[in-house]
Amino acid sequence: MKIFQKITAGTACFLLAAAICGGPSAQALAPGDMLVPVGQAVGIQLSSQGVIVSGLAQVETASGGVSPAEDAGILPGDRITSLDGRPISCGEDFLRAVSSLTGSPVTVEASRNGESFRCTITPLQNARGAWQLGLWLRDSVAGIGTVTFWDPATGAYGALGHGVCLPETGELMVITQGTITPASVSGVVAGQRGQPGELCGVPSSGDPLGTIQQNTVCGIFGRAQTPLGTSSPVPAAAEAEIHTGPATILATVGQGGPQEYDVEILRVLRDGDDLRQLTIAVTDPKLLAITGGIVQGMSGSPILQDGKLVGAVTHVLVGDPTKGYGISIENMLQTGQAALAGAA
Repeated sequence: MKIFQKITAGTACFLLAAAICGGPSAQALAPGDMLVPVGQAVGIQLSSQGVIVSGLAQVETASGGVSPAEDAGILPGDRITSLDGRPISCGEDFLRAVSSLTGSPVTVEASRNGESFRCTITPLQNARGAWQLGLWLRDSVAGIGTVTFWDPATGAYGALGHGVCLPETGELMVITQGTITPASVSGVVAGQRGQPGELCGVPSSGDPLGTIQQNTVCGIFGRAQTPLGTSSPVPAAAEAEIHTGPATILATVGQGGPQEYDVEILRVLRDGDDLRQLTIAVTDPKLLAITGGIVQGMSGSPILQDGKLVGAVTHVLVGDPTKGYGISIENMLQTGQAALAGAA
């Protein structure tokens, strides 16, 4: 049994390259507000609520390898919240609980796809005499992503434009806390048809830039502890203002920090509930030469048009890395306001 931190640079679709504090009272964020478009790459660290089963292990016994957890019906992606009546909120809780295992059956409370369930696991003793359940676990996710906006009036920020999901199931990760930290982008694996590229970066071990208060389907939201971005504030656009045609994105794809690159908005969907509301194509020769288009780690890169913040990059089109999708800033702000209000 081992607790480890799962480091992920994202999936083929989502572009995550994956201590709650107080602060000003939540105020409504809405189209027309003056927000700083950031485009800064950051390290993202999220702690899960409970521990997540990342895999099933074989306990080597005299009779061969057996997985007690698998026999009990546990699956990768399950979130364990209690072991024999002891609440489990992190890896340390689990380690303390299993330290007193004997051969007696233990009751496990867990959740799967939002539904709670209970099962019984009978530990087995391995060749070294240790009692084991046959689980690989983790209690956090870390990665690289991009901050979309920062509100100078309240310190609120939004990033990614999509949620951080469990790699095992695609289910939105339930979190207890998180932080964003500075990150250094050291290189790029350029995207190719059928093979999304990615930013290569390392989160800093320095002071956090801010806390993560909510992980939602439309992004992560929190409060910054320091100003984010160097751009001047611009108005947030209403969905009705977004149109097809030239636009730009702010993205960090090297050591020089956020840079502005040309894109074309090819399609706008105004249904308000789709992370693929905007279809964009990278037209900037410099960005195409560096990344091949849109790569993992660029999710959250702000999209600008007509002097306004209109959205954020969310996905790469796997079959054509020069194209991708985005969410409108109005959709992101509506979700972010609800998230921050709930956490205030």
